Amino acid sequence: MNHTRHLSTNFVYFFGALGGLLFGYDTGVISGAMLFIGKELGIKSGSFQDGFITASVLLGAIIGAAVIGPLSDKLGRKKLLLIAAIIFFTGALGSGIGINYTVLVVSRVILGIAVGAASALIPTYLAELSPADKRGGIGTLFQLMIMTGIFFAYVSNEWLSPNGFLGLKENVGWHWMLGLAAIPAALLFFGGLRLPESPRFLVRNGKIDDAKRVLSQMNPNAKLVEEELHDIQLQANIPSGGFKELFGVMARPVLIMALGLAIFQQVMGCNTVLYYAPKIFISAGFSEHFALQSHIVIGLFNVIVTAIAVKIMDKIDRKKMLTYGAIGMGISLLLMSTAMLVLQAGKGNLGSWVCVISLTLYIAFFSATWGPVMWVMIGEAFPLNIRGLGNSFGAVINWTANFAVSQTFPMLLIAFTPANAINSEGKGIAKLFLIYGALCFVAIWFIAKFTIETRNRSLESIEAGLRSKAHAKMPYNHKSSLL
Repeated sequence: MNHTRHLSTNFVYFFGALGGLLFGYDTGVISGAMLFIGKELGIKSGSFQDGFITASVLLGAIIGAAVIGPLSDKLGRKKLLLIAAIIFFTGALGSGIGINYTVLVVSRVILGIAVGAASALIPTYLAELSPADKRGGIGTLFQLMIMTGIFFAYVSNEWLSPNGFLGLKENVGWHWMLGLAAIPAALLFFGGLRLPESPRFLVRNGKIDDAKRVLSQMNPNAKLVEEELHDIQLQANIPSGGFKELFGVMARPVLIMALGLAIFQQVMGCNTVLYYAPKIFISAGFSEHFALQSHIVIGLFNVIVTAIAVKIMDKIDRKKMLTYGAIGMGISLLLMSTAMLVLQAGKGNLGSWVCVISLTLYIAFFSATWGPVMWVMIGEAFPLNIRGLGNSFGAVINWTANFAVSQTFPMLLIAFTPANAINSEGKGIAKLFLIYGALCFVAIWFIAKFTIETRNRSLESIEAGLRSKAHAKMPYNHKSSLL
């Protein structure tokens, strides 16, 4: 039975992107919960066990991202979205129960598998459903959901903390913080039952009429639907590719772009800021309660900024957005570091407030540019016959870089922290973020040299451009392999 004709496009896009809310909540909530987990489970701050509670989700995400792409090419985007919802639900419940360290870590790995799956699957799914002139804005809904999830996580962290709105005990609040993610996971599953399958997947499986109905639902222009369906049919006849095609001549420009964007998004410090923001605020001289409350304000600001990005995504070139974002992020980190090093950040003084404002601006620039644009560009740039595999590759690299940066942050912080100095940890954080700020400017060079512009181009025209360039570069006797 086809349900698509009864659904509004807003319903499809909302539930298609809802996995992003779970992605955001589950990665954001741990920053507050970690303030209390160690006390109940007897985990020493700064120990391997302490760090691995956060890192376990990232390891699971690498697994989920690696598996989901090839499976989605075989089973379809919709089925894998439903499976991800079930995994989200299971991992959230297990984390909320968290009766001991082992149960908590295993549940967090399970949760990570769903987070990684969502990061690889949802950008592809939204890109394949969206008309070319709206694809950037719709793809950015995924990032908007991530930021909304992070905002809800910050609210939950504050409300459920001992000094928060509900004032729960330390050994109760963090269980609720982690377990509440089961609610949107259930919503994703039941809403996902009514979502349409990707028209590209339907065409590849010979369901042309169903694909046309989905395209017509997403785009009222009948002429454009016919043209898009024709292009999809032409490229769907190309056999599904594997790693040979992924690392081949044609896909190489996209592969290099995906690799660089995925790594730079992390080494510029974005998730380090999200995971360790309370620690940074406390090092700047503020209280634990202020740190959690500030998180809520920053989270709301991020949602607003990302909502603006949804509106402008298809009006500004992707490469320009990445460049402006890297400049803004780099300057923000340099200002924050300078405040902590030079202005002697301490409770209530100018240096402390410069740190807060700089950190807020940094996250705003990230939320409006690198956060959504990286996922949109990777989701739309790979050729159809390796799109699932390519998006998995990009997501795996992104989560691996995330894991590496998050795991090295505490160790580097210790290495950069001067002994017996006033506000020594704050100075260590400042030195570390100088490195992240410098990498923002290195990213500008990468954008100029290695990224391709994808705005306002159909997925099929992007692929045709790749084939044309590869055809021009290859020796004559190998050119038939690209046709």
